[in-house]
Formats: sequence, structure tokens, C-alpha cells
Amino acid sequence: MKTLIIIAAVLMAVFVAKRLFAGPSLSPGEADKRVATGAAVLIDVREPSEWASGVAKPAVLLPLSDLTGSRSKWKPFLEQNRDTELIVYCRSGNRSGIAAGILRGEGFKVSNAGSFHSWQNAGLPTRKP
Repeated sequence: MKTLIIIAAVLMAVFVAKRLFAGPSLSPGEADKRVATGAAVLIDVREPSEWASGVAKPAVLLPLSDLTGSRSKWKPFLEQNRDTELIVYCRSGNRSGIAAGILRGEGFKVSNAGSFHSWQNAGLPTRKP
């Protein structure tokens, strides 16, 4: 029983830490509004192979692997959007949480819009890249 309580506590701590690291979250509708007004840029941080299933229509496609790697795509984008809110999403919200934490640590204003599935379920526009 003691082991079960310890395991539950560790899992809860990991869950809470992920949420704290991810920072503020937005509903897909709120993300869409901010992007439509020009107040923010929406970024799909999934990998290129995942984009084939569709992406949010206004999304810029920048994989997390490039953010944590060479930044060949991210570097020029970040230089151009230093003062713009960045809204990230992925398949489930986990990788976008990682991206949000990295970017926030570098001084960017970032929100996590969670998953592409949530975007689709909200009836918001999508496209095939």
C-alpha cells in the first residue's frame, strides 16, 4: 500500500510539473481570436510527418526537434516575432508544453493551445500543408 501511495504521489508530481512548465493555456477559440487580430502567431510544433494529417489553417509549421536542435527554421522566425505572443500546439499538448517552457525561458510570451484534435473539435479551419 505504501508503494502504491508513493507511485501515485510521483505521478501527480510529474503531472503538476508538466502543467506548470507548460505555462498558460488557451482554448482553441481564444487562440484563433488572438491570431486573427494579429496579436499572436500560432505554431504547430509537431514533426513534419504528422502535418500530413492536417494543420490549423493559420499555423506556422516549426517542429520541436528544430527548436531543441539546430534552430535552422526557428531562429529566423523568433528574430522576426520577438515581440509577438507565440501560441503553440501539438498532437496532445505535451510537446507544445515543452516548447512553451523553452521559449518562456528565453523571454518570449507564450501560451499553449494544447492539441490539434481540440482545434478540429472546435470546428476551426484546417488545411493540408
